[in-house]
Parts: sequence; C-alpha cells; structure tokens
Amino acid sequence: MNRKTMVLTAAAGLLTPALAACGSASGGGAGSGAIVVGTTDRFEAADFAPAPFDPAYAYDASTWNVLRQTVQTLMHTPRGGGQPVPEAASACRFTDAGNESYRCTLRPDLKFADGEPLTAKDVKFSIDRVRAIKDENGPSSLLSTLDNVEVKGTDTVVFHLKTPDATFPFKLSTPAAGIVSEKNYDAKKLREGFAVDGSGPYTMKAEVKGNLLVRAVFTKNPHYKGDLKLQNDKVELRTFSDSPSMGKALTDGKIHMVSRTLSPAQITEFSAQPPKGVKLVPMPGLEIRYLGFNTEAPVVKDKAVRQALAAAVDRGQLISKVYGKSAQPLYSLVPTTVTGHVNSFYNKYGEANTPKAAALLKEAGIKTPVKLTLHYTSDHYGDGTAAEFEALKAQLNSTGLFDITVQGSEWTDFRPAQKKGDHAAYGLGWFPDYPDADNFLAPFLEQDNFLGTPYANSAVRSRLIPESRRAVDRTVAVPAITEMQDIVAEDVPVLPLWQGKQYVAARDGITGVEWSVNAISDLQLWELGRGVSGS
Repeated sequence: MNRKTMVLTAAAGLLTPALAACGSASGGGAGSGAIVVGTTDRFEAADFAPAPFDPAYAYDASTWNVLRQTVQTLMHTPRGGGQPVPEAASACRFTDAGNESYRCTLRPDLKFADGEPLTAKDVKFSIDRVRAIKDENGPSSLLSTLDNVEVKGTDTVVFHLKTPDATFPFKLSTPAAGIVSEKNYDAKKLREGFAVDGSGPYTMKAEVKGNLLVRAVFTKNPHYKGDLKLQNDKVELRTFSDSPSMGKALTDGKIHMVSRTLSPAQITEFSAQPPKGVKLVPMPGLEIRYLGFNTEAPVVKDKAVRQALAAAVDRGQLISKVYGKSAQPLYSLVPTTVTGHVNSFYNKYGEANTPKAAALLKEAGIKTPVKLTLHYTSDHYGDGTAAEFEALKAQLNSTGLFDITVQGSEWTDFRPAQKKGDHAAYGLGWFPDYPDADNFLAPFLEQDNFLGTPYANSAVRSRLIPESRRAVDRTVAVPAITEMQDIVAEDVPVLPLWQGKQYVAARDGITGVEWSVNAISDLQLWELGRGVSGS
C-alpha cells in the first residue's frame, strides 16, 4: 500500500466542527466517555492531496484506518486473519470454474448512516466511481482485473472479471471497494476535505487546527448492519507530533492506547519495564521496508550496481543498531509468514558479502567507488528512519565499493519527486492491502505500478502474475510466486531490507487490545472495550 501523508486544502477549515459536537470524548483525558487512541499518523493539507478520506483517493494505512471504521465493504478480514468473509454482503462466491465471475448478495435492509437505503446500485456506483476517477494516488489499480459490475435487483451484484483472479474477494475487503452514496459523492470528482459518510460501524467527526486534523471522534452508527460486533459506543483517535509525546500521554493517563507508532526505544523500554498501569502487546506484522530504484537512472541502470548493493547490505547489523525487537531481516518482497515466501535474496547473495559485491562490479566493468545518494522521507515512517539511512551509508561506504550520501525530505516533497523519477535510489515502506503474496509482488511489478518504476519483466507481467491469480488454493500458486521472487532477486528493481513487528501499548482496563490491530495493520476500533478495573 502506498503510504502517504494527507494534506488538506484551505477550504477544509470549513469542515471543522465545534468540540461540543463531538461529545465528552473531545475533552479531558482517558477518563472521559470515549476510549482514546493515540497515533503519530499525520493528516495534512496540500494541493496534491485534496481528498484524504475519499475512497477513490485514499491509499495508505492512516486514511484506510479511518475508512475501515466508517465506510462498509462487501467483505472483511475476520478476527485472527484468514480468507475474507461477508460484511455488507450476506454471501459472496465465484459462480464459474475459471474464477471470472463473482456474485454477492447484500444483507437485508442495509442503510447508510443518514438512514438512506443502501442497495446494489450503490455498490456499483462506488466501484465504478473509483475506476472512473482513477486518481494517480488512489487505489484503482486494485480493481485492474475487473471488467464490469452488473446489478441484479436491489440486493445482488455480479463482478465480471477480465482474467481469473482468486484474490478478488480480498480486494472487495479493502476501502478501494468502500460503499458510498450518490447523495454525498460525485461520480467523477473527488470529495475534498475530511468529511466521510458511509454505512460502517461508526460515524466520524473531525477537529481540524490550521492545516492538520488533530482529532477524529467515532460514534456508533445506529443504522449499522454487518458482521462486526462493537464493544464500545465511542472512540477518539488523537494525533501526536512524535512518539515521545504520545508515550507520555499514555503513561500520564491522558489516552488509553497507542497504535501507530511506538519508537524502537519505547518498545525496548516498555518491554523491559512497562510504566505502571500500561501493558505492551506484541502482534504479528506484515509491514516491509525496502530500497527502490529508478532503473533508468544512469548510476543504477546497470543491474550489477543494484546487485552489488544487495550483496553488500548487512540487514542484521542494520536492525540491531536501529530497530532492535521491532524488526527482522527480510530477503524477499514477500514476508516470511505469507504463503509462497522464499529467501531469494539470501540464496543469491548471502549476507554482507563484500567479495561478491566487488566481483559483480568488476565483471560489469564498473568503476568504484560508485557515487550514489539514498533518499528517504524524514517525517513519514517514524523516528528510526534517519538513523537507518545513516547506518546504511556507514556500512556500504565501509566496503570501499560505494560512496554513499543520504538525503531526507518531507513526504510532501519526497513522494512526488520519487514518482517523477528524480531519485535514483530511495527508501519506502509497504503495508499490504491484503495478506496474500500477490499484494507484495504485483504492486511493484505490474504495469502502472505504484512506484512508477520503468522496470518491466515480460514473463512476470504476461505469465506469472496472471498464473498466480488463478488458484483459489494459494498453495497451488506457490511455483509462480517463487519464480517472481527469484526474478526480483536477479534484477533488483527493489531491495527488501526488513519486516516489521507490531506493538500496541494500552492502559489496564481496556479490553480487546490484542484484536485492535490485525496482521496487515488494520485498526479495528470496534474491538476495544472497558474492563472492570477501568483506567
């Protein structure tokens, strides 16, 4: 998933509600009526990001975590993971042996939060709208295998696919397939600002100061009908400028829980000696970090340079120096716990293999040291990013094969420059849209990929991606998935570095914490409740 920071246009100030409209959750600390959750996710304002909460535009963990509370989807990932199950739908299934026709029947008497009926026509409108707008920052690529949407009566939708796609149920569980109404959303234009309307478990009111959303209050939607069981009536998501201030608010009892993102130092500290009344909860995670390359940039156009970087990098040292318990080495785009993972990069290059890197450069006739700037975003992935890139610079320069410099910039500058191809090498993160190997490969390798990379491999695009999507039994897709990972290790259009582990910290008396974030980093606020002790 493309991870952006949201920037709001000046007109969004008109959407700022009075705090009184949000109820008691907006004031005081963790003792007020709402369960208060802290986050360091930023929602900002800029012309290039005018519609952060529009399903046709939003494509990042932070905004999807708002949409998952407010905008319903036909399917959803069940508690504990696994295959998607019906949410707004009562039943969904492939109706043909080739997995090219997918039918969903809606639950009876669905309504939007304003009480208006939700029908199959709204589902078609919503998905057709995402595809028609096709915003370059948006999630329309997730619907690339869809040919058309057919409505049968008021409660049945049939999705006709261009090619077999066994992962399509997963895609219907993402906010890219979020259901909205024609009353509040234009079929051809984005809805600018922070307003969001749907049929999900909560309604949302936003507090905006200047160009920042500082607080979002989610209140139970009385018209909600779906598969989720709400354990609370109100949750407040409160933003913080950094991890230390968020951690202090937790230990001081001003908030109940922190989700994104604890710093590596906080995780170490909370593990060894948690503050009184606070518990640290580890969870499985599928976040990955990697270096991407503009494969047409002169300095990295020869794949021998990219291969030499892959051989020289020392993931273990990088993690121990910067991230500690919060990460583990990754030798493929596909994380270790996902079906089909193989350690393709380790198999080809080993770990911190300077002689191999030197041999690759010598054989290609490349003069050393290779001068290269590694670009990173200074304000998007947490407190460890700058230290990570300094550590990368030090270890690569110590080989004598590279002359590395690093340059950080704010996301609002970094991401447009990266997409335009201004950066030869850059660091990015990926949180999956769904927990399948397809979502760790296709977004990087298919045409119109989210990196905007010029890299193309005909075998991957014409044969392996379609082949991997045919099998409902994902173990059948493993040979194609394996071959793609090996091709990535050979050509190195991206260089995987590490896989993240998730931690949530919460005050005693808050229940459901262990279910509040799933493996793909979806925030599930409906799971949170209050125990007997309170806080």
